[in-house]
Amino acid sequence: MTTIGVEEEYLLLDAVTGLPVPQADKVRVAAGLASLTADQEVQYELLQAQVEVATPVCSTLEEVGGHLLRLRHAVGAAAEAHGCRIATCATPPLRHGRPVAVTHRARYRAMAMQAPQLVAEQMVNGMHVHVGVPSREAGVQVLNRLRPWLPTLTAMSANSPLWDGHDTGFASWRTVIFGRWPVSGMPPAFLDIADHDRRVQQLLDSGLITDTGQLYWQARLSDRYPTIEVRCLDVQLRADDAVMFAGIIRALVEITLADAAAGTHVPDCAPELLQAAMWHAARHGLSDALIDPRGSRRRAGDVLYELQRYTAPALDATGDTRQVASLVHRLLRDGTGADRQRAALADGGLRAVTDLVSSESTTP
Repeated sequence: MTTIGVEEEYLLLDAVTGLPVPQADKVRVAAGLASLTADQEVQYELLQAQVEVATPVCSTLEEVGGHLLRLRHAVGAAAEAHGCRIATCATPPLRHGRPVAVTHRARYRAMAMQAPQLVAEQMVNGMHVHVGVPSREAGVQVLNRLRPWLPTLTAMSANSPLWDGHDTGFASWRTVIFGRWPVSGMPPAFLDIADHDRRVQQLLDSGLITDTGQLYWQARLSDRYPTIEVRCLDVQLRADDAVMFAGIIRALVEITLADAAAGTHVPDCAPELLQAAMWHAARHGLSDALIDPRGSRRRAGDVLYELQRYTAPALDATGDTRQVASLVHRLLRDGTGADRQRAALADGGLRAVTDLVSSESTTP
């Protein structure tokens, strides 16, 4: 069975004001001392109001869900011990007028020197799904075939409608913020692994990026693990929604691996169409039509049905069909995290939003 791992980023919000607080170092230490976490499972993030967690390598969705709940509980308890709460939203409902401190690591300090305003506004939280691939060459072929589905995944995961206390009009404002870096957005198509490595090396040699961690494409080959890393997702309110995406993305990787092995045609997707489709997904989430992998505008529900149909053989093989289908049905019924944040805002204002994004973090 293909392996899978998930990384999640959380905000730390003051328990009273709901504002981001720079308590990451203390929370990381406290979480690391807990018996619920192992070494390297709670990690640094760019800003001191953020914490990242990483599951171990998993074989089943049950493992993924169990580890995510365990880590959310551990970090949540550590945050409460220091007067704050974790929030599973991809942008903060409220922000300070002054920037939050950058984490004291050389790489992060260099980024702050390179692009101070971008770093000051980089208070965004994503979910990254790693899926094992047999080789880097196979990984490039998977990337080429995954690209048309990334806008759909972005729309499904949208959980960042608010910024500076107001509704941005976007379902995933995080996607817009992250798209401002030099190498970001939709990944390009590559001829093969040699073409990939040559083009990445050009970026490094030119000094436009300082390391491969600054390849902020929505999907990329991992530099640390033998995996494809899908990075287009907002962090999810609930752990089981994160599990849903882990299952869908693993199935997409398995299906596209089989397509590549069979020599099936790589989708011919114009880069400008994919980029516009991603913008549209970030703008509307599931509240409007989506652009399907062939470039046609269709009802969001129809595109999600096509995604389920396309991934069905892989989901059947891992026994995940019923669980993933049930969660997709709930998503269509209840809406995205962005929809739920907006409903909370309408019902109870910003306080209701901060309560939602904090209370849902440890919901199974």
